[in-house]
Amino acid sequence: MANKLKTKAPPAPSPDELKADKEVEVTVKEVVKDERTTKIAGAISLLVAAFLFIAFTSYCFTWQQDQDKVFRFTDIFKIDNNNAVSNLLGVLGAYIAHVFIRNGFGLASYLFCTFFFVLGANLLFDKKIFSIVRNLRYLITGLLVLSVSFSFFFQHTAFSFGGAAGELMEAWLVKWIGSVGTAALLLLAVLAYVIWRFNPVFKMPVLPVFKSPSSSKQVPATGDGLGMEDMEEEDEPSMALYNREEPEEEEDDDINSPGNKLKNDGKNVMVIMPKTVPLQVNPMNDFSLTEKDIPADEAPVPPPSMPDEPLTEKAALFIQQPRTRKPVAPVNMELEINAGKPDEDVPSEIFIPPAETPVAAKDYKAQGDYEPTLDLRDYKYPSIDLLETHGSEKIVHDPAELETHKNQIIETLKNYDIAIQRIAATVGPTVTLYEIVPAPGVRISRIKNLEDDIALSLAALGIRIIAPIPGKGTIGIEVPNVRKTVVSMKTLLASDKFQNNTFSLPIAIGKKIDNENFIVDLASMPHLLMAGATGQGKSVGINALLVSLLYKKHPSQLKLVLVDPKKVELSLYRVIEKHFLAKLPGEDEPIITDTKKVINSLNALCIEMDNRYDLLKEAGCRNIKEYNEKFVKRRLNPQKGHQFLPFIVLVIDEFADLIMTAGKEIELPIARLAQLARAVGIHLIIATQRPSVNIITGTIKANFPARIAFKVSSKIDSRTILDAGGAEQLIGKGDMLVSYNGEITRLQCAFVDTPEVDRIVEFIGYQASLPEQYYLPLFEDDKEPDHKNFDGEDRDPLFEEAAKLIVANQIGSTSLIQRKMKLGYNRAGRLMDQLEAAGIVGKNLGSKARDVLVKSDTELQEILDMF
Repeated sequence: MANKLKTKAPPAPSPDELKADKEVEVTVKEVVKDERTTKIAGAISLLVAAFLFIAFTSYCFTWQQDQDKVFRFTDIFKIDNNNAVSNLLGVLGAYIAHVFIRNGFGLASYLFCTFFFVLGANLLFDKKIFSIVRNLRYLITGLLVLSVSFSFFFQHTAFSFGGAAGELMEAWLVKWIGSVGTAALLLLAVLAYVIWRFNPVFKMPVLPVFKSPSSSKQVPATGDGLGMEDMEEEDEPSMALYNREEPEEEEDDDINSPGNKLKNDGKNVMVIMPKTVPLQVNPMNDFSLTEKDIPADEAPVPPPSMPDEPLTEKAALFIQQPRTRKPVAPVNMELEINAGKPDEDVPSEIFIPPAETPVAAKDYKAQGDYEPTLDLRDYKYPSIDLLETHGSEKIVHDPAELETHKNQIIETLKNYDIAIQRIAATVGPTVTLYEIVPAPGVRISRIKNLEDDIALSLAALGIRIIAPIPGKGTIGIEVPNVRKTVVSMKTLLASDKFQNNTFSLPIAIGKKIDNENFIVDLASMPHLLMAGATGQGKSVGINALLVSLLYKKHPSQLKLVLVDPKKVELSLYRVIEKHFLAKLPGEDEPIITDTKKVINSLNALCIEMDNRYDLLKEAGCRNIKEYNEKFVKRRLNPQKGHQFLPFIVLVIDEFADLIMTAGKEIELPIARLAQLARAVGIHLIIATQRPSVNIITGTIKANFPARIAFKVSSKIDSRTILDAGGAEQLIGKGDMLVSYNGEITRLQCAFVDTPEVDRIVEFIGYQASLPEQYYLPLFEDDKEPDHKNFDGEDRDPLFEEAAKLIVANQIGSTSLIQRKMKLGYNRAGRLMDQLEAAGIVGKNLGSKARDVLVKSDTELQEILDMF
């Protein structure tokens, strides 16, 4: 039939041939890419540089003794004492020096030593210590200029200073432009080379000047009779290649006079300066314009000529000081602009930051920006070298495997009378995507229903059919590869997409099927929900996200709140406690593991969220980005509580355990943070191995649009986490589906091993930290029973008996007290309230029995003795 696709598989090559070709290809590429090869090449280059230098230097002193032996090239290599050479490097050194100096470029050949030294240093240390391209330009230019110059100026000497090449070019120049022209050309070339290579500074002598009593212009004291008519010619435009703006001299001593105006973009700007305080020229590398309270003993004394008056509203007090960690009150960065107004009294306390020339008002504003990273100005970001390359960087595919799978897919569809027009394959790290275009009239649902049949024909686990692929007119069939490729975290972090992005919180998750790096902004997600069965890669995924943030963010820009009920997964990050972690005041452990402390931390984050919203409201900003931009521009006053707000990322490793333990006390603050915390820079990453509806409730799912699903056990779990099937068909070990921006993408998670994380956090932990740790607001639980307020005198006479009954049975039930002690409900309820106030039983859990907090009679007796 014309509609049926006829294919004939070519004869597959033998396994031995495939294996031999692959081994050769992989071996050669690994050798070339190996850093040891680069270091060995660098060492060889340094050895060549040293060899040439010694050989050339020795040749300068022994060339006469070795010249006749070198000319007899065939006899020089004979083992004969009569043919011994005097060069320090023997026969090889004498011959190479003769070739480079006598037959080459003369003494200019020393430039080869510098080139090989630069090349070897860069390769050996694997860093761009010197510029190879720039030194190559110097080498070529120096060989031409120096060899010809040496040949011309030392042409009558026996030693060949310019070499054969220099003598040839020198003879050609003399023939065409003569000796005088050659000398002038060579002097110009040498001068141009020196200027190009060293860029010397040429200055003209400064003539003494004096002020004419009748004019404000300065006249050179040359005595040549220049009058005002001659001086007017100085106003003509300069004929230089470019004009460099020079500071103008002040015309009058009174710099506050209306005539002294600085031209700024065509406008006359009056710069306010003190009359009696001279302008100091003290270069400062780093200063900010801030307000500062000066102690009484350090306050400047106003000069006698200035009245001791308070500062006017138009004058701002500028204090030049180094940056400190906590910014002080912002200051009005705009200078007073006067347009032809009379002189006003300016207080002497005004201090303009020193500069060679007066600057405009906008320059002060730019120099006064607050920089939060200066809190740790010497902080060094982790290096890529701390990570390892796992496996091969290149995806290896077997053509025979692709051809076999293609034929099996076509044959299976053909058995069910489904014709296709075209089939294409995209090889990924873990799976291969086969895209098919069905023939006209074929229903997509028929192909979708053949998922199990295609999996049976391919004998593969985890066949996933995408019908159709969003944005394409094809149907996708994902088939796991026989040979899977590990995606290294080092590859993702070293990519240009990660290094040069402008994301607020960049996270590198993994690679797509088409081998594209999947790097997104956590701030735009804005929260991330991860789920999957045990051992499928959730913990590695969390480490990948945290490592991405540590590589990109400064400690002043990011804080982490880590919750780890399992107590072992996130314990590595305790080393960076004072750099990146946030915790409650008074807590010793930076990683939160206790359920009660988790509740307090989540409620403290809610308080932090409310406080930040209050700051945004006062600042008139909609989100944290606008707020921080205003604060950096010093448009917010720290004395009113404003401060630079870092991003806060809450990471919960096992969410199901918290829900099972605390229930609504955990779910409610999580729901509040998920709904509101995005705008104030608080983002959540929650992981669980139990994606059921009682753990991931509708309230939580609605506020987590970005979700990651590792392999799960059933379709129900897949629909719970992704609202779609497919996660049950994954193959595990980092294979995952990401739901982001309304699309579901299959990725292979980046692998980062525990030793790599350990090296990264140790690298950060050994550096200097902030003076104080970032603390969350203090949260006090009003519902928590206060044992100190319990009055033992007002307790029920049966209190002690009821307490022993509850502890003995370990059941905090009011009905138990009623039955055993034969009491009514009201009195039994009062007894239970007193037991709760005394700390013997826990809170009311509705229809369930209360938790008994006291486990032994000895512990109970200690509590009873207190009352």
